[in-house]
Amino acid sequence: MKVIQAYRFALDPTSSQEHALRSHAGATRFAWNWGLAKCEERYAAECKWYSAMDLHKMWNSAKKADPALSWWDQNSKCAYQEAFRDLDRALRDFIKSRKGQRKGRKLGFPKFKKRGRCRDSFRFSTGTMRCAGTTVTLPRLGTIRTHESTRKLARRLEAGTARILSATVSRTAQRWFVSFAVEVERAVPVRHARPGSAVGIDLGVEVLLTGVDDAGAIITVPGPKPLRASLRKLRRASRAHSRKTPGSAKRRKSAARLARIHARVSHLRADALHKATTALATCYQTVVAEDLNVAGMVRNRRLARAISDQGFGAARRMLGYKTGWHGGQLILASRFFPSSKTCSGCGAVKAKLPLHVRVFTCEWCGLVLDRDVNAARNLLNLAASGAERLTACGGIIRPGTAGHVPLKQEPGTARAGKTGTVAGQPAAAELEFAH
Repeated sequence: MKVIQAYRFALDPTSSQEHALRSHAGATRFAWNWGLAKCEERYAAECKWYSAMDLHKMWNSAKKADPALSWWDQNSKCAYQEAFRDLDRALRDFIKSRKGQRKGRKLGFPKFKKRGRCRDSFRFSTGTMRCAGTTVTLPRLGTIRTHESTRKLARRLEAGTARILSATVSRTAQRWFVSFAVEVERAVPVRHARPGSAVGIDLGVEVLLTGVDDAGAIITVPGPKPLRASLRKLRRASRAHSRKTPGSAKRRKSAARLARIHARVSHLRADALHKATTALATCYQTVVAEDLNVAGMVRNRRLARAISDQGFGAARRMLGYKTGWHGGQLILASRFFPSSKTCSGCGAVKAKLPLHVRVFTCEWCGLVLDRDVNAARNLLNLAASGAERLTACGGIIRPGTAGHVPLKQEPGTARAGKTGTVAGQPAAAELEFAH
């Protein structure tokens, strides 16, 4: 099975190479602004925009005729071509968003980019792109040392099981990175290493992940909570940055320090999520999770920081493709399924269960269980029972694969005994995934 996979490496360029990297980033920024100005001029006259191909043809004519653009050949042609393609995609996405044809938040009209106020990034789609040892080779930039070994990708390229499609170079927190978009031939197993195994997982703000598997074992992943751990340092760095004079050298240094703290928080969160999701996809054939409305959850000003710190959306995305790579599947329950309010022992549903109540107590059968463990058991039981209806409008909440969400759903609850759950499994000793 062929998949598009990204391989990202940190670069250690020399001073001359870093100058070339900044030059390419500036050329991409200039091409974006140049193309956006042309599109605005045409729209004011004809109510139409130029396509990426039109902008590329106009650029080829202008760069030779205008002496002010004589510097264009100092950078790769891909820096300009890809900027026009990105602008064309941004304009099309803007139109789709206005017409309601694009999912997600509403997009605004593309804006002009200013040095120091936008991300330095450019992309190569043609030319020599390869890696070996601790080096990568890019068009017009030559061979650049990397901060880490590239042997994992180099072995795939040598074996012929991978092909580099493009290379995106970007700068984050004063460090340059290259990300290869690679078409990889993955040997997906016909059956999972542990066929029939299943686990229900519940994501939370207290712990990153709480799960219950088909053997009754309880799995807990505490999570590093990197933002909360670095909050004091971030506040001090932000206050120090605000006191610096705009445009001064000290302000640039303080901005770099602040960016490094944010980058470390992001890297710690991604590392914990990758380790946890890889362990789940490797150990269990079926992973059952809730279809959480993360965008709606972060509107709660009391919980927005804690929810964002855990990375719910990223965890679901990682589980979606990693389960497929290992011959398993990710099943998403409806976001209206009351996993926390339902008793995993008798199936009774509570009318309300405040978030500060961390222990679930059933008034009907007397079950006393941790709130997250009870929710994880209900998710596991839901996949086993194949429940059909739980919502007020009759929307089907039969568990489906990731990305296929039932339609015509309204919030609602079911009466006790109508949830389709089965008797809870006995608790076992807690297990923790190693970080």
